Amino acid sequence: MKTVRLVIFMCRHILFFLLFSPALVAEPLVQPLGKDAVQQSQQTAWNLTITPDGKNLPVGHGTAEQGEQLFKQHCASCHGFGAIGASAMPLVGDVGSLTDEYPEKTVNSYWPYATTLYDYIRRAMPPSAPFSLSSNEIYALCAYILNQDDILENDVELNEVTLPQVKMPNRDGFSPIYPNKR
Repeated sequence: MKTVRLVIFMCRHILFFLLFSPALVAEPLVQPLGKDAVQQSQQTAWNLTITPDGKNLPVGHGTAEQGEQLFKQHCASCHGFGAIGASAMPLVGDVGSLTDEYPEKTVNSYWPYATTLYDYIRRAMPPSAPFSLSSNEIYALCAYILNQDDILENDVELNEVTLPQVKMPNRDGFSPIYPNKR
């Protein structure tokens, strides 16, 4: 009986060590709350903000043709073939519908900046594995989605320079809010 207790005791401690060993804990992708980013490399790695002008877009490239294959593989099960919607909202279509009685807010009809599409895909897609797609894959998916509504030609290669240059149909549909002026 003592041997069984000893084995159970040792197994618990080994399991605890394996689960909570500092050597086995990877450095987090995001800044842990309450901890300073002490190294410049940590600050750079944790700064994931992409601005409308493309600041902080990573190096990479992709085309709509490449994106179509990736979309079928990673996105179609939720967003439907052609990105017209399934269990998740449609991503394309209804460009110009915002003044209709029933406006549709798709990526291509509503979002003011193409860089937001890259940022969102990187942070949130696929839902089961955010941050799992490479920069090239994300640029290709952006190209495919933007190509579906003819915002981007089929043969245009998106990259960190060309993506911010894409003029979204609703870019001028937003107006700045000034809290002190009414």
